[in-house]
Amino acid sequence: MEHIQKAVEKLASPRLRAAVSIQTTLLSSLTNLMREEGMMQLLPVMVSPITDPLSHSVLEGSIKYGSIELQLTKSMILHKQLALASGLEGVFIISPNVRLEHPERGSTGRHLLEFSQLDFEMRGRKMEDVMRFSERLLAQAFSDVKKRHEKELELFGRELRIPSTPFRTYDSRDLEREYGPDWERIISSSSKDPVWVTNHEREFYDAEDPDKPGTFRNYDIIYPEGFGEGLSGGEREWEHSRILYRMEKKGMDASPYSAYIEAARMGKLVPSAGAGFGIERMLRYVCGVAHIEEVSPFAKVPGKEIIF
Repeated sequence: MEHIQKAVEKLASPRLRAAVSIQTTLLSSLTNLMREEGMMQLLPVMVSPITDPLSHSVLEGSIKYGSIELQLTKSMILHKQLALASGLEGVFIISPNVRLEHPERGSTGRHLLEFSQLDFEMRGRKMEDVMRFSERLLAQAFSDVKKRHEKELELFGRELRIPSTPFRTYDSRDLEREYGPDWERIISSSSKDPVWVTNHEREFYDAEDPDKPGTFRNYDIIYPEGFGEGLSGGEREWEHSRILYRMEKKGMDASPYSAYIEAARMGKLVPSAGAGFGIERMLRYVCGVAHIEEVSPFAKVPGKEIIF
């Protein structure tokens, strides 16, 4: 019963109330700027025959509905690409994501089995457009929190820094050569402001640079102070032949994505770029807490008992 008592006490705590209040301002600020940009809000897709294949391993997350196997949404990347076929210039979603991470990831302080992502995609935009827009989003949202939540930040002992823009940019391969495979922790711990890290070889849908084969037009925001990655995005592959080529090069079974591939063949995908902010990770950074579960009312941490 002690573990249940602790969970209930957390729900009743002033710190959690403060975190939810800050989260409300963050979401309001971020989504208001997106609307000002002319972007439209989609409702989330929770299950689908297709979802993000991810570049790292997670445990199986699917359900059977009659004879159909439905995937729990890992991210709405494929769906937001498809949504732009309607002629919309940009879309955003507060999207619940289920990623059944391996238990050892529970110790990182930033992984959950389910989390929410502020996911967005912009028609005809390039990598640099999304990077500048994302910087505006963060700077404005953090400024709004600092103005409105002085008492809540004091409760966390947090001096929230408004980042200088543009953020410094690194190439992932340069960082790996200099620091080795632990480069993310090192660069995050040594930075005072968020930084960009570009050129990651990962999912098939992130665009390869046509002028520099083997180089990728994608990007992550790495929060400072050791908080690690907080946004991931990229320009998108949208041409039918390129999607098939990238899938084949990655050794993927293309058959589960047949409807998505057919939409590309029909010319229904368009050039676009976008990204997704992890909302709980952003809140963890803003509040300056060690573990993401401190600011998540019903946190489901890999490897830990789930109470609610």
